[in-house]
Amino acid sequence: MSAVANVWRNLPLKAKIGVWLFGFFVLAAIIGPQVAPYDPSYANPDPALLQAHPSAQHLLGTTQTGQDVLSQLLVGIRMTMELALLVGVIATALSVIVGVTSAFLGGVWDEVLSLLSNVFLVIPALPLLILLLGYLPGRGQLPTILVLSGLGWPWGARVIRAQTLMIRNRDFVAAARESGEKSWRIIVLDIIPNEISLIAASFVNTVLYAIGASVALAFVGLSDLNTWSLGTILYWAQSQQALQLGAWWWFAPPGLAVALIGISLVLLNTGIDELGSPRLRASRGAAKIAGQRIWPTDPTPVYAQLTASRSRVGAFLHSFSRGSLLDETPAGGEL
Repeated sequence: MSAVANVWRNLPLKAKIGVWLFGFFVLAAIIGPQVAPYDPSYANPDPALLQAHPSAQHLLGTTQTGQDVLSQLLVGIRMTMELALLVGVIATALSVIVGVTSAFLGGVWDEVLSLLSNVFLVIPALPLLILLLGYLPGRGQLPTILVLSGLGWPWGARVIRAQTLMIRNRDFVAAARESGEKSWRIIVLDIIPNEISLIAASFVNTVLYAIGASVALAFVGLSDLNTWSLGTILYWAQSQQALQLGAWWWFAPPGLAVALIGISLVLLNTGIDELGSPRLRASRGAAKIAGQRIWPTDPTPVYAQLTASRSRVGAFLHSFSRGSLLDETPAGGEL
């Protein structure tokens, strides 16, 4: 617990805001379906509740068929978060396996795995996603998770490979090799623990990518439209012309939820970068020198005083120069 508290204390403010904001949506995903006031698929036949404005009975209004938008939102957050976190775990695991193995083993393994990563990097992701999901027999969560995971690992693998190439030449890795440690123990116990911040940043980036891609795929109708997610809510709102009809309560809440989840992940990722990079971590703070608060981009007081003293010496010497004496010559031309 003390280690966790120490890490939390060292997190920058933007990362703490990201954690709290993302934690709110995680909590909403956990308890959302249990606290949803209505069945999200129930179409109320009451004509007065067809595309009704927000009210005490329906806090976020209803759809064109009388379905409660709040209930759809609470259930949709869970579906979207489940998919994104699963994609993040699978793609990050693939990134770590491919990146660390490629850099640590080297030789033919490095060439083959690097070629595989480069091939996946040059593949246009969105057209391939549309093509694969359009031809797969099922359109549930599983095909989407598999396709997004299969296309989401190359960037993380390249970054982790570059970091592993630097770590494998360190003295402690060489000492572990000389002591007869097996390769898998060196990877698991010596290399991966030194890349935790990088792996965490890769996971956050992958989750952000999965949320954006899954919402986009659902919005164009390439996911299971019989289940509720943030993307399917936006799909039905668009297909039923909610924007043209002025039903802002139908598309604004899910769109705002997607935006806030993305903002929380961006803030969290920026904070992780600052926590893992000494240069960025140092640039957050300001040191006090000679009673003055100095930022890393400002000159130190010693340098400022040296510059001021040089200016005074220069002015003093200039007063004895020929030009200065000529400037002080009287108008009659006599000294």
